Amino acid sequence: MSDTLQVLLIEDDPDVRLGCEQALKLEDIPVTGVDNAERARRIVDRDFAGVVVSDIHLPGMDGMALLKALQAVDPELPVVLITGHGDVSLAVQAMKDGAHDFIEKPFSPDYLVEVVRRALDKRRLTLEVRQLRAQLASRDQLEAKLVGRSPAIHRLRQLVADLGNSAADILLFGETGTGKELVARCLHDAGPRRKGNFVAINCGGLPENLFDSEIFGHEAGAYTGAGKRRIGKIEHASGGTLFLDEIESMPVPMQIKLLRVLQERSLERLGSNTSIPVDCRVIAATKADLKELSDRDRFRADLYYRLNVVTLPLPPLRERREDIPLLLEHFLLQAAARQQRPAPTPTPAQMNRLMAHDWPGNVRELRNVADRLVLGIEAGAPPFATHSPTAVQSLTETVEAFERALIAEALARHNGSLARAAEALSVAKTTLHDKLKKYRLGTFA
Repeated sequence: MSDTLQVLLIEDDPDVRLGCEQALKLEDIPVTGVDNAERARRIVDRDFAGVVVSDIHLPGMDGMALLKALQAVDPELPVVLITGHGDVSLAVQAMKDGAHDFIEKPFSPDYLVEVVRRALDKRRLTLEVRQLRAQLASRDQLEAKLVGRSPAIHRLRQLVADLGNSAADILLFGETGTGKELVARCLHDAGPRRKGNFVAINCGGLPENLFDSEIFGHEAGAYTGAGKRRIGKIEHASGGTLFLDEIESMPVPMQIKLLRVLQERSLERLGSNTSIPVDCRVIAATKADLKELSDRDRFRADLYYRLNVVTLPLPPLRERREDIPLLLEHFLLQAAARQQRPAPTPTPAQMNRLMAHDWPGNVRELRNVADRLVLGIEAGAPPFATHSPTAVQSLTETVEAFERALIAEALARHNGSLARAAEALSVAKTTLHDKLKKYRLGTFA
């Protein structure tokens, strides 16, 4: 999708057409003018990156017929009709037929620009949603899995792409709900081991008495009840990826056994003396500072350094609030498909609360919110709970959250241009630059 949308103007009066074109160009809005509807039809397709402004009274096909033809091509395309004095009833009918808006002659250039900007904003959102839906349909695209357009998520996607083909072991560090297993799967899918198994182990959910059997496997008769050979999870991951989730919760005795396997890349099944080589990539995930835990003798330092070849930090949702609208759309589509219900459109009040919420559960919490919205039971739970402590923020925090999202949106809309974003936000470039540093939104030209 193009970052710059355009206006297709259909007006048979050359003076009026020229005046409209000049008014839009003075506001840096690209515009193409034509004098008949037939030419316009040849230009517009379903993914036309712009909006249509047309006079109703045209030679040949008139504006009402053009509206009907464009609706058949793309029902979501904003069409603004220009009507003459006394044609209000015709304009009302056009609105019922799906026109975005109408402008009555005579009109001021400022009013034309205002109406067009609203239409362009609507079109931009429509095309972004379509792009997201296309990403959802293409499961192999990294953008469809790690959704967002914030600088933080862009960096994360780039790191995943760069590290996918690497054989280096990786430590994922992030709060609960930031998507550590999703990133681990993306790393697996992006590399040459994608045809092998992705084996996930919850290190905190394994009873110590079953550790050897689950992790290393066992031979038949190794212990009472072991009636046949069992392949352990590490051996099953050979040729693929071993994902160790919540590694910080693994008891120290288990850490010692795991360290030996990771160092030697071989194991022995329980009840066997035969060494079995294993060739798997190891991705570990933690929400705790393993260095701090190792300094306090709560995590083995040698295992920490063995795992910490590359550390990949995952940003919490509160540090990339500008991704909330896209993520919410993503999860609403998924939830609607699961529940066989239509995907709702959040109200402005709901979106305001979502943007101001501090998201202690991160992306997982937002996914739950989407499920509740689809089911129509959003009330009573954060961030919609009336008395929820997590929904209460100071005025400063709320203002900063909206300011950060507004700046990020302006930068994305203007392709990262600091000058153009500053102009759109009506602030000095130096002021905007300071705010970029404050909100850690990255460096822009």
